[in-house]
Amino acid sequence: MIHHRHSRRALIGAGLLAPVLLLPGCANQPLSLDEAVRRLLSLSSQRALANLMAPGGFYDSQVARISLPDRFDDRSGRVLGALLNSSTVRERLTRQINRAAEEGAQRAAPVIADAIRAMPVRDAAGIIRGGGSPATDLLRGAMGNALVGAMLPGIDEGLRLFDDEIVTIALQAWTGIDFAALRDDVTRKAADAIYAAIAREEAAIRANPRSTNDALLIAALTLAG
Repeated sequence: MIHHRHSRRALIGAGLLAPVLLLPGCANQPLSLDEAVRRLLSLSSQRALANLMAPGGFYDSQVARISLPDRFDDRSGRVLGALLNSSTVRERLTRQINRAAEEGAQRAAPVIADAIRAMPVRDAAGIIRGGGSPATDLLRGAMGNALVGAMLPGIDEGLRLFDDEIVTIALQAWTGIDFAALRDDVTRKAADAIYAAIAREEAAIRANPRSTNDALLIAALTLAG
């Protein structure tokens, strides 16, 4: 029996056998740590996206609010520049790009869920033991540019209020930013914001596994701690 346990540990260490967790009362139904990582990511992303897709979700978030492109801070001294640099106009533009990000998040949600189900989980035990947000880092690496691609149509639609003649001409005259450039800037920032929000939720779950009411996650994260 001792020899069997040592052999199993050796296989796990070599990556030839997925580590499993035996829950109390479920000795005949072991669940893999891969599944624990997926559940951790699923719950973290669901919580993050639920917050971000709510009205004002991006704008009111400490980690996800999207700023105007850097070139908006280029004070040219022109009349159009002075107008667009006024606090009222900047506030209106900032709120609009953050509302557009909410539309992008709506498109992103099913793509993220699919990615979590399909992605390979390497070193599940290390991810479960790790602090911070290693599961989120794994997801980001697995998705590559897929999140930006998924969000782009929603953000394009959400920004259409910008795409009127006066504002477009003003943006081009002041900073050289056109609608497409603004859309791409917002999409990249929104993708970064989603990962930041997921990472924050992952850290919160690690700090309080019992908040999940998920026996596997509670057992895995508690034992890992």
